[in-house]
Amino acid sequence: MSLQLHPIGPIPEETERVARSAFPKSNIYLRLRDELGAIYDDQTFASLYPSRGQSAFSPWRLAMITVMQFAENLSDRQAADAVRGRIDWKYLLGLPLTDSGFDHTVLSEFRFRLIADKSEGLLLDTLLDRLRSLELIKPRGRQRTDSTHVLAAVRRLNRLERVGETLRAVLNDIAVEAPQWLQALATAEWYDRYSGRVENYRLPKTDAAREQLASTIGGDGRKLLLAIDTMGIPELAKLPAVRMLRQVWAEQYIEENGQIRWREVKEMPAPASLISSPYDSEARYSKKRETTWVGYKVHLTETCDPETPHLITNTETTLATVPDDNMLKTVHQSLKDHDLLPAEHLVDKGYTDARMLADNPRDYGVTIVGPVADDPSWQARSGEGFDKSAFAVDWDRQIVTCPGDKQSISWLPNTYPKNGAVFEARFSAKDCTPCPLRPKCTKAKREPRIIGLQSRQHHETLQTARQHQTTEDFKQSYAARAGIEGTHEQAIRRCGLRRCRYIGLPKTRLQHVATAVAINLVRMDAWWTSTPRAKTRCSHFEALRRAA
Repeated sequence: MSLQLHPIGPIPEETERVARSAFPKSNIYLRLRDELGAIYDDQTFASLYPSRGQSAFSPWRLAMITVMQFAENLSDRQAADAVRGRIDWKYLLGLPLTDSGFDHTVLSEFRFRLIADKSEGLLLDTLLDRLRSLELIKPRGRQRTDSTHVLAAVRRLNRLERVGETLRAVLNDIAVEAPQWLQALATAEWYDRYSGRVENYRLPKTDAAREQLASTIGGDGRKLLLAIDTMGIPELAKLPAVRMLRQVWAEQYIEENGQIRWREVKEMPAPASLISSPYDSEARYSKKRETTWVGYKVHLTETCDPETPHLITNTETTLATVPDDNMLKTVHQSLKDHDLLPAEHLVDKGYTDARMLADNPRDYGVTIVGPVADDPSWQARSGEGFDKSAFAVDWDRQIVTCPGDKQSISWLPNTYPKNGAVFEARFSAKDCTPCPLRPKCTKAKREPRIIGLQSRQHHETLQTARQHQTTEDFKQSYAARAGIEGTHEQAIRRCGLRRCRYIGLPKTRLQHVATAVAINLVRMDAWWTSTPRAKTRCSHFEALRRAA
């Protein structure tokens, strides 16, 4: 395929006449073309195509079709049929009514080109540039960010299903690449065990029988890997499924004295590193409060200034195991690269810590508005003990004074860096042991109180933030953050954000970028038609209480 650059022409007269007649009050796609024109052009996607070969379908149209496809949550085949049969789509795309469209596989090929060139961000960046030129995005305004979980396009597997399904996937791939070699190696039992899908309800129910089956599957996989290595077939060793088999076997089994053994739970590697499915090696198991899932996580950032439409400015797709507090710097760097940094950024507790609150204003000039985690100590949770905020810290003299007016006797580097503290201030046993306030200070029988401290800047920032988040000013400023939940809901219900359409992180990232563009276009249409934002729904019974 090659790209022949052509200017975007006007809408054919017959298409315009019929569309105006069919939609006398207009509709979203007619308004998009009338207000924004053709958002994309072929030059934007020129890097995706070679200079020679068969002429490709216009990429600016494919980009718009991809966005409209997500706006209506359509499959590739349904989107291709819509181009072929819907007048409003032909109007937006500038196609004659007699245009017969294209084969639906062209859409997947276009997505592949975007991913291969790492250009999926063009879909959102081009639209944001256009909206910024129309002054619909306020420079240095307010924005808000939150994440939600995304389910991978694979089923959840327990450990026994995982190893059985991994081996089955490898055998299916080798059956295509080297059928005769595999036929000579496979035993009759292999066909019985791995011809059909490995499902839990077909597996043994007792623990002993399940462990025996796990050992049997492990031996079959080891036999297959040894055969691949000893036969010297480089084509098979390079298969992704074979590499997957090696990794899963290393995670689930231990080799001892030439034999492999099913790992006990206490011997398992960290859950975040484990492959959850042989069909999507990047999908991970994760848990957030009561929610567990296998898949990914998406972070959406949107503007929230009252005088402009609320538009998504950035999406970040990560593995499900990446904590939220690792992402705020990434989000700000992405916004900075596109000159979209806000003055205020509203986030929830998952994104904030002392280091982020202290360092971010210096690095990006952004004020983070969000609560910080409460002091986890038993003193703070009881409400009656003396937590760190009850101790006065003299940083210049390196002395900490307790509520009983006793001073620390040492100030040393922290010996347990995992707890986040940089220094340790220790009090004297002769002061702590007879102190009448000791029950509120420490539960240790003999040891005096030890105060762990972060750096001065981070400690003071954290204490100030904990005090500020109890004020009414903070609550009013932070209230706008809740609106990002509605954005998640709109993306889930309208565009199918909750479930992956595709396999793998790069394709899932493209899905989320296209979803963000689709939501922005829907919101622009609501802005043009003065459609009010929906209020939070409540039950009829709850409405009675509010009325009272």
